[in-house]
Amino acid sequence: MLDALTPATGVAALLLAAWCGWAAYRDQPTKDWHFIGMAVVTLLTLVQLVVGLVQLGRGQKPEQGTTIFVAYLLGAFACIPAAGFMSLAERTRWGSVTVAAGGVVLAVLEVRLYDIWGG
Repeated sequence: MLDALTPATGVAALLLAAWCGWAAYRDQPTKDWHFIGMAVVTLLTLVQLVVGLVQLGRGQKPEQGTTIFVAYLLGAFACIPAAGFMSLAERTRWGSVTVAAGGVVLAVLEVRLYDIWGG
């Protein structure tokens, strides 16, 4: 996998989590700026998904299995959009908490992707 992309995505996810956590602390729902941040993180996971699939197509194999690697790639890609849609349904501070939790989950998924690939 692209060694710089996985940590960058993890750090971006943690920054998003901190930002939305701060909004929740201030008793605010997710705002438009938060959704722009979610879009940036989602774009990073999309690039990671494409790079991962291209590398698999070129014959490179993850150490812990292709199926689990693809499953984690798809899960990482879906994590932030799912949290974003749930925060739209909950227009209170708990929507911000949901996105913050999604950011933490994505960061953990990034660490696991790194391990699966053989980092």
